[in-house]
Amino acid sequence: MANITAADVMKLRKMTSAGMMDCKNALIEADGDFQKAVDIIREKGKMVAAKRADRETSEGLVLSRIEGNKAILVALGCETDFVARTEGFQALAEALADVAMKNFPADVEALKACKMADGETVEKEIEVFTGKTGEKLSIVYYGKVEAPYIYAYIHKLTGKLGALAGFNKVVDESLAKGIAMQVASMNPVAISPEQVSQEMLDSEFKVAVQKTKDELVQKAINAALEKAGINPAHVDSEAHIESNTAKGWLTPEQANQAREIIKTVGEQKAASLPAQMVEGIAKGRVQKFLKESTLSEQDYQMSDEKISVKDAIAKVDKEAQVVDFKRVSLSD
Repeated sequence: MANITAADVMKLRKMTSAGMMDCKNALIEADGDFQKAVDIIREKGKMVAAKRADRETSEGLVLSRIEGNKAILVALGCETDFVARTEGFQALAEALADVAMKNFPADVEALKACKMADGETVEKEIEVFTGKTGEKLSIVYYGKVEAPYIYAYIHKLTGKLGALAGFNKVVDESLAKGIAMQVASMNPVAISPEQVSQEMLDSEFKVAVQKTKDELVQKAINAALEKAGINPAHVDSEAHIESNTAKGWLTPEQANQAREIIKTVGEQKAASLPAQMVEGIAKGRVQKFLKESTLSEQDYQMSDEKISVKDAIAKVDKEAQVVDFKRVSLSD
């Protein structure tokens, strides 16, 4: 059996950033072979990650980098705020952002394959740190923007929310910051209504149709209940009917009458809803969604006056346009 010295442990710790006892135990298991010891520590990281695969990584750090007309936004997640505040985690997150900016990979999987400063892949480095902390780590988000002018916003208080806003030209910095903050706070789904996918529009319309039908049916049921002298709030679910009957707020007869009204009036109203009216209301709801969820149409949050984002931009620079954005929040 090899004689494991304190110097050997320190050497392995520098190679892997693992804890002192983890390094010592790995060297003992590897009989002093440093490469085997490194592999053991990595495997430990994999095992920890596998055991904690279903854990949420809602803590961590969001970072950005901008170089010329390119920018990246990356979020490294962990399980607890305690780990997120450690120097080791923050150094790893900073290194990850540097590697992402240097390589400008296409997606998260490509980023994982990128090499860190020590020659190891991003994925391997995360595995080693996972083994060291005993917590699941993951690249929660990676996005990139290419544009003539880019502004990055990171929420300083938490470090868990960030956004990139790309413009077609250099714009006033205060405006650029305001737009990036708008993206971060309001989480738009697209720059403009025209850029919203047909799939999303179809989905929103389907939801809006069902919501409209449900509301019209419920309105008819409530009217019938009130006509019968029954408070609709007392019978809005079977659990409430039973509870309110037990409390004496409903008689058993009223409870049964309410159940019958809910069933018969609901079925009758659902069968007689005018399709044209339902679709008209649903289309209105989709338009409201587009106004509230697309960047250009949203109310600009950084202005005291009620003005849309597109009008706020035009007010400062008529030629300026947002051409891309990215956003991530570890708290969502």
